[in-house]
Amino acid sequence: MRKIDIFTHIWPKAFYEALGKQTGGMKDMHRRSEAVPMMTDLDRRFRVMDMFEGYQQILSLASPPLDAAAGPAAARELSRIGSDSMAELCRKYPDRFPSFLASIAMHDAEGAVDEARRAIQDLGACGVQIYTNVNGKPLDAPEFRHIFKGLEALGKPIWIHPARTAKFPDYQTEELSQYEIWWTFGWPYESSVAQARIVFSKMLDEMPNLKIIIHHAGGMVPFFEGRVGAGWDQLGTRTSHHDYRPLLKELKKRPLDYFKMFYADTATFCSTPALVCALSFYGVDHMLFASDAPFDPEGGPMYIRETIRCIDALEISKEDREKLYYKNACKLLGLR
Repeated sequence: MRKIDIFTHIWPKAFYEALGKQTGGMKDMHRRSEAVPMMTDLDRRFRVMDMFEGYQQILSLASPPLDAAAGPAAARELSRIGSDSMAELCRKYPDRFPSFLASIAMHDAEGAVDEARRAIQDLGACGVQIYTNVNGKPLDAPEFRHIFKGLEALGKPIWIHPARTAKFPDYQTEELSQYEIWWTFGWPYESSVAQARIVFSKMLDEMPNLKIIIHHAGGMVPFFEGRVGAGWDQLGTRTSHHDYRPLLKELKKRPLDYFKMFYADTATFCSTPALVCALSFYGVDHMLFASDAPFDPEGGPMYIRETIRCIDALEISKEDREKLYYKNACKLLGLR
């Protein structure tokens, strides 16, 4: 069966070199990325991909977010180099890489939408990758509204990747997050917060054609369906500093119904119960196969292999399995 992995990360050579010049060297999470051979070594990537029959990848740049890597002008150049490099790989190896995601710098007010448009219309990108915060600012900040409107007009999905770092402490009395909690629990939390801010800022009422894919099976949202549903139906009852009750009346739907408008991928770090939970919440038509390769202990194959195992363990029909593996991707991304 064909399998289109919609969220795999790469640093093409030209982008990797340009990123290094901007950052002056990798550290923390990005140092780990640099150490994964599949990130920069195409031969290693191909050997891993050949382990799985019918397997293809949608390419996306690995973090850091371009907003955090450089100022607006330099980040725009990194975006251009990244899209050009991935487009070249897709042209050269179309059977392996059906398409790629443009990464844009949200703090580049002048060029973000233009670069997304160029990547989609001129280079064949199937969507755009952004992050859950922009140098600490929420995605619903007013200065980003026109970017979302521009992306909606392009008609392609938006992938949202977590961006929390150790600089987001776990407690107010500390300066840094400890024990990589910022990643283990922080990333699912931040993905959930991003969805909530998009919902309650009325972006989905204002831009109903936005199609947004949330990484890591939607973060915390599926597990907390009860809080998102009946809990937020009572928005404002727990708050003294602000009256949220008018907002609840202004929204065109229940909060829960907006959250179900998002799409999610299957990158659960090899957890079948998490995948079952996400599938129950979003529904099979709003889930797409993704492994999050190559960030696993084996440097690439483990997450692909185990994600396939999890999907194959689901008690679903062949038709629904085909939707997860490739049909939803073809429909949503506009692939053949």
